[in-house]
Amino acid sequence: MTKNYFYNENCFDTMAKMQAKNYKVEIVLTSPPYNTARTTQNQRSIDEHENRYDIHLDSMTDEQYHNWTKDLFENFDKILVKNGVVLYNISYGSDNPNAMWEALEAIRETNFMIADTIIWKKRSALPNNTSPNKLTRITEFVFVCCRKKEYKTFNANKKVTKANEKGQQYYENVFNFIEAPNNDGSCKLNKATFSSELVLKLLDIYAKPNDKVYDPFVGTGTTNIGCMKFNGGENEIVCIGSELSENQVAYAKQRIKDFINATMKAVSE
Repeated sequence: MTKNYFYNENCFDTMAKMQAKNYKVEIVLTSPPYNTARTTQNQRSIDEHENRYDIHLDSMTDEQYHNWTKDLFENFDKILVKNGVVLYNISYGSDNPNAMWEALEAIRETNFMIADTIIWKKRSALPNNTSPNKLTRITEFVFVCCRKKEYKTFNANKKVTKANEKGQQYYENVFNFIEAPNNDGSCKLNKATFSSELVLKLLDIYAKPNDKVYDPFVGTGTTNIGCMKFNGGENEIVCIGSELSENQVAYAKQRIKDFINATMKAVSE
């Protein structure tokens, strides 16, 4: 079974504690705030915006978001094992299309690089686009990040299909295109939830039994649920999560409890 550890605090505080104990993980898997809202600039209601992420205001300046992302990855560098990977789901929004590119530029300024880009095709394009000139997006991105010096050695589960007489190995095709539901269902605390099916498919590519996974923005616990689906009840994987919102932590814990109960009921029937 998956071991779930929740920390109701800023992820930088959690990672500082991990560093103090020299505790490392094999995978960082997360969908961070996209910084796509411009609440204060557009004079929209703060209450309206807060309903999206409960307590987080997703409206930094581009420079703030750049520096925040850089700081985030510099901390990932300290908690990630050798040849570990960061699976970073991020996209761009109509209000602030530059945000994603600011994040990617910030990553390049750290010890990390973008080793691969996975296209996540969602099952619908909801919410509907209200822009007169921008296309309706049905895809998002998952950026596979590794340390620059580990570009040729970072962990993945690709199987060897054959080897020639010179020892050259050939590997199976694993395509960088994943279809999965939009999310696991929004709730009043978080209207931009993640997809546990996407998490499961990413873990199938990059995780091994007994790995440790860290999600710095645990939200409603979707990464945790994906880890539990990956385990299938047979192997033990550790999922560590940080979340600012006390309400979302409580929601995630109840959601995991319900998932376990439903799984056990299905097995017994």
